[in-house]
Amino acid sequence: MLSLRIHETGGPDKLRADDVSLPQPGPGDLRFRVEAAGVNFIDVYQRSGLYPVKLPATLGLEAAGVVTAVGEGVKEFKVGDRIASAKVNGAYAEEALVAAGGAVGIPQGVPTQTAAAVMLQGMTAHYLACDTYPLKSGDTALVHAGAGGVGLLLIQIAKMRGARVIATVGTEEKAALARGAGADQVCIYTRDNFVEAVRSFTNNEGVHVAYDSVGKDTFEGTLNSLRPRGMFVSYGNSSGPVAAFAPLVLSQKGSLFFTRPTMGHYTLTTEEMRKRAGDLFAWIAGARLQVRVGATFPLRDVAEAHRALEGRATTGKVLLLPAGR
Repeated sequence: MLSLRIHETGGPDKLRADDVSLPQPGPGDLRFRVEAAGVNFIDVYQRSGLYPVKLPATLGLEAAGVVTAVGEGVKEFKVGDRIASAKVNGAYAEEALVAAGGAVGIPQGVPTQTAAAVMLQGMTAHYLACDTYPLKSGDTALVHAGAGGVGLLLIQIAKMRGARVIATVGTEEKAALARGAGADQVCIYTRDNFVEAVRSFTNNEGVHVAYDSVGKDTFEGTLNSLRPRGMFVSYGNSSGPVAAFAPLVLSQKGSLFFTRPTMGHYTLTTEEMRKRAGDLFAWIAGARLQVRVGATFPLRDVAEAHRALEGRATTGKVLLLPAGR
């Protein structure tokens, strides 16, 4: 089968199409035909070497498709079932393995591509808004990269929970998408100062929580956008990692809270993971949550997908489609 792998870290050109043997499921595993695989910044970080992985490596944690084989002891899934997961062992391939406990069945009413598009970014938005800082009516939130895959979903979930949202984006086109998702105000950061926009939006009080996936470029401004005892949620670093800083800064800026969550710690059990996915699927089936697939690429064009994501040329979700290679 076709597998897109890295043999060394570096730029998108390091992704290589290899023909490899079909993986065989071990006890408790599922093998499934990948119908759509998500492209995420964690893949970029692994490819670049920021997050080390054992080489050679087939990248990709997120995918959805149809079960083609089950390992010993698997009871809850059978061949032919549609599944999705954000814990896949090498999703950039025609077929992949996943532990059965890391998979969720896709219900009727949810297309397979849509399921693939929300397993990582959707559950990230879910835990950010519902648990990391549990938004409630009356809260104000800053969402950076508001037209990105997580951003569009996070805005919608924040609005469901009664919060007011100010989002940052880079272009007028992306501003329209963020407004369409429900953002109360949108700042085009390439043109306007987002700290000033936040202060105006909150009558100079600052937001209760800031969700920042950008990292280095927005760090200082995000700190200055929070109200006293506000929470800085750093969940990505698309512009580069945040430099080391002294905890005293948090005191000086208003006794702020700072956290760097990961999805693994918010899906510690199969039950927790399936509960989050179940909420997302129910919202999708009930037309309460709109999922934007902004771009799709054939599996062999994964390097172009990475370039588009890193160049901030995408909105919503980026998917790889293995069909037809």
